[in-house]
Amino acid sequence: MDIPDDIFGESLNLEDTHLNEGFQEGYETGFASGQDDGREVGLNTGFTTGEVLGFYRGGIDVWNAVIRVEPSCYSARVEKKIKEMDELLSKYLILEPENESVTDIMGSLRLKFRAICATLNVKLEYNGYPKASDPNEIQF
Repeated sequence: MDIPDDIFGESLNLEDTHLNEGFQEGYETGFASGQDDGREVGLNTGFTTGEVLGFYRGGIDVWNAVIRVEPSCYSARVEKKIKEMDELLSKYLILEPENESVTDIMGSLRLKFRAICATLNVKLEYNGYPKASDPNEIQF
């Protein structure tokens, strides 16, 4: 029969045992929760980015359609800015959101869009997609 060296050994380590078990359980729960939260934030961020890029694409397409219908409508400077904005939009790395160049490209897109709007003396703003919490804002 094995006689333990210290009969109180396990009871003295009881606090450490519970602490370690609690830490491990908390870590696993937090990790799963963090993954869920990260996925949700990523989807929201991606959706918002897609909305803004779509807004810019729509503006470029409208301006290019106007140029095709009435080639002398805009100055050469505005046409150049529209072309530059179109090129920037095509360079945007949608599938690589962690790439540092996407932040620079988005900033350049904003500046060019504002410059074009100021030159054309129009005020275009993207206010975002209406939230479902306020159904009075959604109009068809």
